[in-house]
Amino acid sequence: MNKLTPHDWKSLAVFEGITLGSGGLVAFLTRKSMAFYDTVARPSFAPPGWLFPVAWTVLYAAMAFAAWMIWRERPANIKALLTLYFLQLLVNCLWPVVFFTLEALGLAFVWLILLWALVLATMIGFFRTKKAAGWLLVPYQAWLTFAAVLNFTVAKMN
Repeated sequence: MNKLTPHDWKSLAVFEGITLGSGGLVAFLTRKSMAFYDTVARPSFAPPGWLFPVAWTVLYAAMAFAAWMIWRERPANIKALLTLYFLQLLVNCLWPVVFFTLEALGLAFVWLILLWALVLATMIGFFRTKKAAGWLLVPYQAWLTFAAVLNFTVAKMN
């Protein structure tokens, strides 16, 4: 990677701000319905509630950095790659609304499968453009896989 310019730092701040900001906005909007998680039957492998915001903050920061790396590469398919990135971010931000606010556990699982597929497509596109950007999405994909298993199990138990 070449030396970072002031423009690079500003664009990184924009990607981080949009991504982390969207997560923060969703957390704010769903804050009153988060107690729902404490009321549902959960499997023994369910992590404590406090772990979710910690994990998501780290994952969102890595996602934003990966997208910024793609933006900085300026590949021919940049529009398609960043469209996929922002589409999966939107789908990601709507999942807590479906799960916690609407309490629609089955629909939340289906929504999560859609998110999983979008992230996989994004990750593959990122890998093809810049391997490091693709690798930054691997923990996100792994977390979504775990979240899907957890969501499915919670839906079956309730």
